Amino acid sequence: MTNPFLEAQASLFEGAVSCRQLAEEYLDRIESGNPALNAFVHTDPAATLDAAERVDARLAEGERPPLAGLMLGVKDVICQAGQPVQCASRMLEGFESLIDSTALAALINAGAVVVGRTNCDEFAMGSSNENSVFGRARNPVDHDLVPGGSSGGSAAAVAAGLCHVALGSDTGGSIRQPAAFCGVAGLKPTYGRVSRFGLVAYASSFDSIGPFAAGLGDLAAVLQVLAGHDPQDNTSADVPVPDFGGALTGSVEGLRVGLPKEYFDPSLDPEIAGPVQESVDRLQEAGAVPVEISLPHTRYGIAAYYVLTTAEASSNLARYDGARYGHRAENPTDLQDLYVRSRTEGFGTEVKRRIMLGTYVLSSGYYDAYYAKAQRVRTLIRGDFDAAFKEVDLIATPATPGPAFRAGSHADDPLSMYLSDIYTVTANLAGIPGLVVPAGETPKGLPVGIQLLGPAFSEAELLRAGSVCWPPTHVSA
Repeated sequence: MTNPFLEAQASLFEGAVSCRQLAEEYLDRIESGNPALNAFVHTDPAATLDAAERVDARLAEGERPPLAGLMLGVKDVICQAGQPVQCASRMLEGFESLIDSTALAALINAGAVVVGRTNCDEFAMGSSNENSVFGRARNPVDHDLVPGGSSGGSAAAVAAGLCHVALGSDTGGSIRQPAAFCGVAGLKPTYGRVSRFGLVAYASSFDSIGPFAAGLGDLAAVLQVLAGHDPQDNTSADVPVPDFGGALTGSVEGLRVGLPKEYFDPSLDPEIAGPVQESVDRLQEAGAVPVEISLPHTRYGIAAYYVLTTAEASSNLARYDGARYGHRAENPTDLQDLYVRSRTEGFGTEVKRRIMLGTYVLSSGYYDAYYAKAQRVRTLIRGDFDAAFKEVDLIATPATPGPAFRAGSHADDPLSMYLSDIYTVTANLAGIPGLVVPAGETPKGLPVGIQLLGPAFSEAELLRAGSVCWPPTHVSA
């Protein structure tokens, strides 16, 4: 495990390098490395260098901002003042944000420098980063493979060393699945731990902002600044923020780690099962105690997730009608024609699919049969986790059912694409935190991730265990 940000910051504080020099280095990396990956969809070198010089000025005045020297990528669904926020969609082509999201503002105030905006599935809807108006992002391990989605550009950028850390959003696995596919760390915080103000909504009761990093030291440093109460977000939790970096002790003696039988059944791909078991073995060798548990309603997770999130997406995306903002069709014959053609032209196939599904499950005569029933399932899944955490401290599972797949291989089979999130959606249904770290590799050298789940606001414990799971020979770019 490496921590490129903390290493660069040490050089910065020693005076061996300036923040502007770091920014120039990473802009050069993006210029040379991004054409092959399509991880970044927008850069503004002048703004990046100006921000770096402001950090240098603070250092010259004796300040030591906690994230000074951090070169940051930002997913294209997170608002950034003065920069385009397109959500990888034609619908928002040309839109420029007037505000920074609370999460991004906190990082910038702490000394982070944004080096660019990263590719993603349109409106964060997808598991492969193929649903983007900018074209697909590519996996640095093998360019023919997807980097995962929806935050695939962020994961690819960190894995390729094009930035120190990148922000993503996670609605059903959109941080954790790309982290596993690209061989980096990715954290979905507890719902309410990080403000959602300034995040373009997909499904408001599921969405979380979180970081990708090449090492847990870097991830902890960023989470320390991201976490906290925000009065602008009425779902933001007013709870204490622990010392996340201090949790990286490597000590897991006596930690009870649940292994849910539903996640480790005989159908699990052996290429995934092997490295995940090796990570569990590392935990056990360090003093943790594995405990078999059951999460009996897991099998209903995908169905409940795609009913509830599409319902929320249908509501959230209703505002994009061509009348107030968003893509506007030319020469409409009447208001109905404006609405229909603007949305037809502005949204891509997957977004339309989810809007139609969400509208259907909310419609008269179907609400109780689908939406209300899915809400009851969500309660049952949350209850499964509550019961499990009375027996164990954390839960370990595979992050994905298989390694990164070839681009286009699931294009005509939406259900197989949705099933790639089978191990991640339940954490969003329950609102609990999830951390993915590298577990090892398949025989073909493809990254495999292990997922650690914990009770609400247990991110520090996840980081502590994650540092032990990480293979000692694994080195990120």
